[in-house]
Amino acid sequence: MDNPLVETMEPYASTIFSEMSELASRTGAVNLGQGFPDIQGPDFLVDLACDAIRAGHNQYAPRSGVPELRRAIAEHQRRFYGLDVDPDTEVLVTAGATEAIAATILAMVRPGDEVVTFEPYFDCYPAMVARAGGILRTVPLHFPDHALDEAALAAAFSDRTRLVLLNTPHNPTGKVFTREEMAVVAELAVRHDAWIVTDEVYEHLVLDDVPHIPMATLPEVADRTLTMSSAGKTFSMTGWKVGWVTGPAAGVEAVTSMKQWLTFTTSGPFQYAVAEGLGMDDAGYAELTTELRARRAQLLTGLAQLGVPTNRPASTYFALADFSGFGMRQALTEMPGFAEEHGFVGVPAAAFVTGPEVEAAGPLVRLAFCKREEVVTAGLERLAAARRPTAR
Repeated sequence: MDNPLVETMEPYASTIFSEMSELASRTGAVNLGQGFPDIQGPDFLVDLACDAIRAGHNQYAPRSGVPELRRAIAEHQRRFYGLDVDPDTEVLVTAGATEAIAATILAMVRPGDEVVTFEPYFDCYPAMVARAGGILRTVPLHFPDHALDEAALAAAFSDRTRLVLLNTPHNPTGKVFTREEMAVVAELAVRHDAWIVTDEVYEHLVLDDVPHIPMATLPEVADRTLTMSSAGKTFSMTGWKVGWVTGPAAGVEAVTSMKQWLTFTTSGPFQYAVAEGLGMDDAGYAELTTELRARRAQLLTGLAQLGVPTNRPASTYFALADFSGFGMRQALTEMPGFAEEHGFVGVPAAAFVTGPEVEAAGPLVRLAFCKREEVVTAGLERLAAARRPTAR
């Protein structure tokens, strides 16, 4: 029988991350594509999760999340950003930020509605918009500086704009949007009566001296902003899949109505561990970025020595590199051969863009530096062996 997948999801039948990881596994390549750390998160969190399991927190958690975690999330928003969040009506715990984003789009986007986002984007955005019957309107952030084009952003809005989907700190560019840039987004959202959905999973992984500013702190859009984050990125526990949504009660209620038909609830024992983890002291949060900052420096320095152009990510796990010096023009089609020949895999950035941007992003590759020092070293050694002059 033919594959029964509905037509709207055929372009999204598999993720680029799965494809590149399978490629690395098959070829024995060094994998700087998959975006998760290969080191253990804080030991105290592991102990807390084990304690919760032994304490019997192994049945269904409440639909909106255990009260301890919802209170901890509300306190986190107050402590770091001065936001007053009601843990009973303005917090929803989800199975990672991906479910939060999916449930929000499925709950709020009607067929024909438009969703504005920046590209390159996280790959679940277009898939969920398509499944909801919406229309994605993208605004390019061009390599290497990823500056906001205000005219292009304004042109992406219309009287059919339903949501603005903003990712800051931004994957895969590492861009941290400034207050001035966010004010432009906010003004357009108000003008077009659109909701703003902010994906802020890298909020505690800012590596430069720039502030992360949640959109919800801009008073003119506080009543139309839903904020997503995740313990997986903050604590290097991506497999725990504990995320959340905060925002106006009406918006959170809408997302909850959809989430309950997806997973209903999220892993109970991990929620108790995350609830305590969010309350750790400032030194604990600062320590989370120390190793990541060192690995970023190692990767960017090594690539510079090889003459490989990159951006300079201020946050996240990732850097973008121009692989045209390796003779690469379209990484989407050429990465398999590169892996076979040179034993190295990254994620083609063209997987995160649409239309004419696919060609522009052709030689760009997303590289993850959230790896052990020896893994980054091995990747750089493979690239050094593969380096050759740019074809003209």
